[in-house]
Amino acid sequence: MSDNKVNNVFGHVQSVLPYEEKALEPVISANTIGFHYGKHHKGYVDALNKLIIGTEFAGMKLEMTIAATAGKADKVAIFNNAAQTWNHMFYWNSLTHKGSGEPSAALKQKIESSFGTLDALKKELATAATTHFGSGWVWLVLDDGKLKVVKTGNADSPLSMKVKPLLTIDVWEHAYYLDYQNRRADYVAAVIAKLINWGFAADNLTPAFEEVN
Repeated sequence: MSDNKVNNVFGHVQSVLPYEEKALEPVISANTIGFHYGKHHKGYVDALNKLIIGTEFAGMKLEMTIAATAGKADKVAIFNNAAQTWNHMFYWNSLTHKGSGEPSAALKQKIESSFGTLDALKKELATAATTHFGSGWVWLVLDDGKLKVVKTGNADSPLSMKVKPLLTIDVWEHAYYLDYQNRRADYVAAVIAKLINWGFAADNLTPAFEEVN
């Protein structure tokens, strides 16, 4: 997925939110989206653009920038802001204002072969998200033909793990604190029950599924 556009003069352009700020209410308020998308996400894009001026990363696609800076101590600021820009793009698309319905037949079959049931996957996502220490992300990924739930800290993402991300849940405090204060578990439960975009996960699965089968 790469909705982030690069302009050789102006740098990276923040991806457009795929729904109105109030669309995820009452699970996630317009107030939270306003700060999260309008301040935090935008802040990463703006910081990245300042950091890459006059470097080899100016004009480079986001995924390439992440790959080129991952694990390099002298490039940690560029990596953090590039990865957080990408992670947030992926997060917004992992949620849907239409409500968390049923996965497609192909995705559900893959879920059942990997976790047993859809409910078992939801439980594993919830457990990973609520037990993750500190800030970070919880992901549903495809790894060697099998679906797995993985956690990453801070700005890290599956892009640096050679696995295919299908969807994510943001567990940084700024994703939920205005609505839920310190009740991360309530935020996670509501997102999984009402907002997960299984269609987005299925779209991400399809090309990867064809590659490994």
